Amino acid sequence: MDMEGTPTSHGFYMPGEFESHSQTWLGWPERPDNWRNNAIPAQRVFVKVASAISKFEPVTVCASASQWSNARNQLPEHIRVVEMSMNDSWFRDTGPTFVVRKNSSSTSALDGKVAGIDWNFNSWGGIEHGCYQDWGHDLHVARKILEIEKLPRFPQSVILEGGSIHVDGEGTCLTTEECLLNKNRNPHLTKAQIDDVLKAYLGIKKVIWLPRGLYGDDDTNGHIDNLCCFVKPGVVMLSWTDDETDPQYDRSVEAFSVLSNTTDALGRSIQIIKLHIPGPLYMTDEEANGVLMDNAKPRLAGTRLAASYANFYIVNGGIILPQFGDQKWDEEAIRVVSKAFPNHEVVGIKGAREIVLAGGNIHCITQQQPAIPK
Repeated sequence: MDMEGTPTSHGFYMPGEFESHSQTWLGWPERPDNWRNNAIPAQRVFVKVASAISKFEPVTVCASASQWSNARNQLPEHIRVVEMSMNDSWFRDTGPTFVVRKNSSSTSALDGKVAGIDWNFNSWGGIEHGCYQDWGHDLHVARKILEIEKLPRFPQSVILEGGSIHVDGEGTCLTTEECLLNKNRNPHLTKAQIDDVLKAYLGIKKVIWLPRGLYGDDDTNGHIDNLCCFVKPGVVMLSWTDDETDPQYDRSVEAFSVLSNTTDALGRSIQIIKLHIPGPLYMTDEEANGVLMDNAKPRLAGTRLAASYANFYIVNGGIILPQFGDQKWDEEAIRVVSKAFPNHEVVGIKGAREIVLAGGNIHCITQQQPAIPK
């Protein structure tokens, strides 16, 4: 059911990822021009991710008609698998941004407590700069999910991906100028106008604009979820490196400075937790040769991977954390994240390199559906 007006006009807002979920949504990778070796290695890792999440909350995996049986056979029986067309499996960006409200006791669809925003999508940059040429199926992913769940839909013509925003559920949003102000998204909108859209649709009061995202995150033009995230209101975990020769160093210092010199929507100073990046890691010849050159952005040997431990996913009582095979920093990431989330079980996903080879990681492939607020 399509809703008129904005989510905030109906009392909705986007809760923090660390708040309670009713379930998690994932897509199923298959396109051979983005996932190497016909996506077989990536599918194994998606099974690991979905299985890990399912220990904490329900999971639904969406797979195309040609891949439904394959996904069903690989995934545990308790994980729901539904058929859905898609151009690729980045559900953080193509799925709905769920919003909730606490001030309604009605259970009707029109007046319920959970709804979804269906943003516009252009494959992270359109025909000229995007990751693939045809995104027609992806345009319908959010609407299909909302119809499956019988939830109200707020359509929005502004181009925005879920990975470009992080909220604290108390009025503050993090994003990057590199992404949301990129001319390949909404060139007709000013920064102030985009600010207003975020406030009207996410129910926030303040946007903290960080200049740039993670170095090498060219596919998304610097999504915030590769750079930093909210641990809880007033606390941000930031991708970091101590190596001043690393191109990421200036970006991390830049973000640290902005966060250190601002307050959140409630006037609190922001505590920053540094989370060291792995590597640097690069795509090998073997990995590049496994990707077909077809209709997607080329995957070239020697390309620096946009690998970040901050691209983890918070579930009910758990953290699903990428592990890249860099023993020193893999272990450090588990230590830092475990300390930041003392009441969560941190589950490291070995082989997450397979996801970053295609341009993202665990947070990018997941989409949380919040629980009905109490």
